[in-house]
Amino acid sequence: MSEDLSRPVIGPGMSRPPGDGASGDRPPKPGAFVLDTTLSRSGVPVRLGVQSWGELSVRRDNAVLVCHYYTGTMRAARVTADDPPGWWEGLIGPGRAIDTRQYHVVCMNTPSNVQAFDPEVVTSGPDTLDPAGQRWGERFPAWDFTDLHAAQLDLLRHLGAERWHAVVGPSFGGMQALQWAARTPELAPRVAAIVASPYAGPVLQDVFGPLMRDVAEAGGLEGALRLITLFGLGAEGIEHTFAPGELAPYLHDRKQTASLSHIHDIARVVRTHDLRQISPQDTLFVRWRNAGLRLLTANVLGDGFFPSREMADFARASQAAGVDHQHIEYASVEGHLGGLSDTRAFEEALRELLASDVPSQTVPTHRGAP
Repeated sequence: MSEDLSRPVIGPGMSRPPGDGASGDRPPKPGAFVLDTTLSRSGVPVRLGVQSWGELSVRRDNAVLVCHYYTGTMRAARVTADDPPGWWEGLIGPGRAIDTRQYHVVCMNTPSNVQAFDPEVVTSGPDTLDPAGQRWGERFPAWDFTDLHAAQLDLLRHLGAERWHAVVGPSFGGMQALQWAARTPELAPRVAAIVASPYAGPVLQDVFGPLMRDVAEAGGLEGALRLITLFGLGAEGIEHTFAPGELAPYLHDRKQTASLSHIHDIARVVRTHDLRQISPQDTLFVRWRNAGLRLLTANVLGDGFFPSREMADFARASQAAGVDHQHIEYASVEGHLGGLSDTRAFEEALRELLASDVPSQTVPTHRGAP
């Protein structure tokens, strides 16, 4: 559920229709493209922007899917020297843990991407235009992790790859990575879920969700962004990040690109996350052990969104069942956002995960979730 603290650049392109960034007058970034796909359950067409780094190998076996967090976008790392740093800049690039000299790294916007009014962000959701040029609004169908997994599977097919080398991400992105592990471990043999949980626990279900509804009703978009910032950073993190008077201008900047309806839509999807609904835990661990899955999880102590105990208990159970699961806990003054900023705590473990051997795939398949 991480909150992006990068300062958005607002320019003349803001007048373009939301979700239409790649079709405007700005040339696309190198390695950028748009995936035209459909929501698997409703069949509704969606357009999702993708950013890539590094070259796809001849064997097409080095593709790493990086999944973004709640308010994040495809900008996981900078593309040109003039770009501002990406949200996982410390991890993605030449010589870094996700080494773009070795791996073809891709990051795709989700449906209902929160930054729908950013002219470079391509997404489909309630605040974007339908194929007829009309705003979707409440007609945009409810989607879930099944649809998101299917769209990312279409991205894999688009690359012509048999499976991902790895699927990784923080927060909501970590949830997506765990969904890949639970649904199709044979297609994601290495998974890293940072500051995430195997399920949406009581903090998300019974505190953040209801508060978001109430705060957004009273305070609109700015109130929603203020609440996300509080849960993302915590009191210590806010004091560490902002001097007195700096938070309000920051929230004002964020409002220029964010969509309140998309904030609500992603929050709804987040609350449906529960690996136990895909497979009973014991069965899941057997599948992971038999598939040779390698799993890395890392959580921040005192995380405002994901109590570290949720993943720690899950990790102990999976390790006891024989799953190759490395779990890391660490402290960060920025709370949950330490999954974006304090990456040194798990950087080497992530590098080792990506370099590790996994069983070869004997029967290529692109089957859906169990």
